[in-house]
Order: sequence, then C-alpha cells, then structure tokens
Amino acid sequence: MSTTQSERLRELLEPLVTSQGLDLEEIAIDSVGRKRVLRVVVDSDSGADLDAIADVSRALSAKLDETDAMGDTAYDLEVGTPGAERSLTEHRHFVRAVDRLVKFQLTEGGELVARILAVDEEGLDAEVPGVKGRKATTRRIAFPEIAKARVQVEFNRKDKKDKEEEEA
Repeated sequence: MSTTQSERLRELLEPLVTSQGLDLEEIAIDSVGRKRVLRVVVDSDSGADLDAIADVSRALSAKLDETDAMGDTAYDLEVGTPGAERSLTEHRHFVRAVDRLVKFQLTEGGELVARILAVDEEGLDAEVPGVKGRKATTRRIAFPEIAKARVQVEFNRKDKKDKEEEEA
C-alpha cells in the first residue's frame, strides 16, 4: 500500500473510529487472489467488544462506500483488535498492558521478560521474575531503552483474586 493511500485512509477513517470511542491502531491492505482485504485494527483503554467492533465496522463500510478511497477493485473490510500478543509501540499501549507479561528487546541488546507494574511519561516499572528460587525484582525501564515490546500470552497465570484466596 502506498504511503499516500495509507495516509488518505487514515485521514478518512480515524475520525469515525474516534467518534466510536476507539483508537485506530493500524490499517493494512493485502491482496488475496483477485480481491483485496482492508484490515483495520482498533482498540481502547477498556478494550473493544464485539458490539463496538460491529458498530465501527458498519460506520467504516458506509464511509468507504460513499468515497473512492479504495478505488474500483473489489475488497473485503475486516475490523478487529490487536490480539493477545500485541506489539507495544505507543505510550497508550504500555498503559493498557499494566499487569501483563511483556517480552522486551532492549536497544543495547538483550531481551527481558517482565511484568509491567506502572507506566509514566518517561518509562515503566517492571517486575522481573526470580530465577532458581530467587525473589522477583523491580526494574525501571526508560522508553528509549526499549527497541521492541510484545505482550506474552500466559495460560497458567493466577490472577490477584486467586492468589489472595490461596493465601487466606
């Protein structure tokens, strides 16, 4: 997708997404056979449920139908959320990932898997799990130290309520 088309689509669609109380995270056009697929990724601080996705999908579809932003070639519109293993690239992404396990690639090399405890304008506080029976430690990570960050899926994590019940 050309940068100008991406910019035009973002300018056209972002106000609609914002009016629905969501953030426009990503726009991508992929070719699938003879058709194109326009993928729009949306999110919010409280997440996006199926009703919100359906509402914004209808609004975007109507807007695209009344403009020539996608040209004459047939396309399918897919609207969704970033998914479980989302990349964290914006400040709001890190805020939304508080209490989640994240894999960080650091700018000076190396990787770190830690749980985000708190986020402010300069960086974040993370809990690094202990190794071989050692206690977890807290580490401060400034945003410029982060090359990449991706949320990790946890299948066996107990939430705070489960931990409190075990301790009682």
